[in-house]
Amino acid sequence: MLYMILGQDGPDALPKRKLARPAHVERLRALQAQGRLVLAGPRPKVDSDAPNEAGFHGSLIVAEFASLAEAEAWAAADPYLLQGVYEQVLVQPFVKTFPE
Repeated sequence: MLYMILGQDGPDALPKRKLARPAHVERLRALQAQGRLVLAGPRPKVDSDAPNEAGFHGSLIVAEFASLAEAEAWAAADPYLLQGVYEQVLVQPFVKTFPE
């Protein structure tokens, strides 16, 4: 089943995000290599693909996991959470309807 992982950045997260990004991206690439990643990306604080110092609200990941518990465990081990980028992470089942 698909799960949505919504990470919410804490205050002053941008410097931590920059440091933790390589490890975070490595985990996403592993999901992609396994054919389990639907989409992933940051949520900018400004209307721009490159928000620079404006920073991010957080990130959204949609990926396939065997269970909610597995998705929650994966999210709990994310470098963005472990390094204090995210102050909160929400994991919920997700049903992809479109595009078909």
